Amino acid sequence: MSETPRSRLSNPVKTLPDLGALTGMMYKVIGNGTVPQTTISLMHLRAGQIVANTYLTKMHTDALREAGEAETRITAVSSWADALVFTPAERAALALVESVLTAPPAGRERVSDAVFEEAAAHYDEKALTTLILAISQVNFFIPLALIGKPLPGQAASKQWT
Repeated sequence: MSETPRSRLSNPVKTLPDLGALTGMMYKVIGNGTVPQTTISLMHLRAGQIVANTYLTKMHTDALREAGEAETRITAVSSWADALVFTPAERAALALVESVLTAPPAGRERVSDAVFEEAAAHYDEKALTTLILAISQVNFFIPLALIGKPLPGQAASKQWT
């Protein structure tokens, strides 16, 4: 008889109630309208793929599908660098998250001037700051996803032990 899969932690919002307000504020700040939600969701999906976390990857894939995003674009996120389905601005945002989360070759900057300049060419200062905070937002949740192991595809009320 196999054991029912469970997360490692109980619901973090129940453990630390202020976490709910904090994460709500993060969503509000990032949802300021300067960057399309689709772009932010594509970045978050790429982050989940980079850290090899099924929970984050499924959550952001599902969110993109629910928003009506085309399957070809969702599938292409994992190989965005040679995919022809993204706008130049989306590609710049994906390059930014990739640079932040991927270790550079020895002796090179994580986020090169070229990556920054490409993002700055497509986004004004407020939007660029929003992109940076969107990366911070997903990075905030990565330890919970990797350590806590919430159940992929489960409703928030059922994903924790």
